[in-house]
Amino acid sequence: MTDTTQPASSPAAPEAAILAGLGKRLIVLVGMMGVGKSTVGRRLAARLRLPFVDADTEIETAAGMTIPEIFESRGEDYFRNGEARVIARLLENGPAVLATGGGAFMREETRRRIHEKAVSVWLKADVDVIMRRVRRRADRPLLQTADPEGTVARLLNEREPVYQLADLTIFSRDVPHDRVVEDCMEALQAFLSPPEAEAQPAGPQPDPVQPDPPQAMGALR
Repeated sequence: MTDTTQPASSPAAPEAAILAGLGKRLIVLVGMMGVGKSTVGRRLAARLRLPFVDADTEIETAAGMTIPEIFESRGEDYFRNGEARVIARLLENGPAVLATGGGAFMREETRRRIHEKAVSVWLKADVDVIMRRVRRRADRPLLQTADPEGTVARLLNEREPVYQLADLTIFSRDVPHDRVVEDCMEALQAFLSPPEAEAQPAGPQPDPVQPDPPQAMGALR
């Protein structure tokens, strides 16, 4: 079996280029529920040998309750305020890969902090893809409605103009997660690696060729 994996220390490796360009910043995944932020985030972090953090898990740990319990007992406003505080704290601990909840990027203060401390990646998916995935789980507070598909469509309509403010957009579709991770790697490398400066010939450069005096005079007539 041929091993095509490049060593992480190779200057040509995309991992090395991404890490060098990232510096102390984080990679923050944003987008709707069900687009694969946690799954893709874990695999992307493993590829880059960075810590992976799930904001929802950190929120539950800080609150001592699950997110559905927070919504039920304290309400969405309480959850959103706590979410903003937790993400602000996590953004101080880069570099890492951070997966955020679907509504986190909607808060202007959080977007500003992410812009300052991270590279944001929007995982974009269509309604039908999202619905196929979220139907498998019953822990989505915002989908406890009579019309979950209508709720997803409404949320997408409200949120997509804001998600578009992310630095990068990657399409999450029904392909192996590693394919989406590869898309993220390619986009991050292109975004974080500045184009090489064009080589300049060494030594003094000749003066630009000037037209002969008659030609120059003719140009003025």
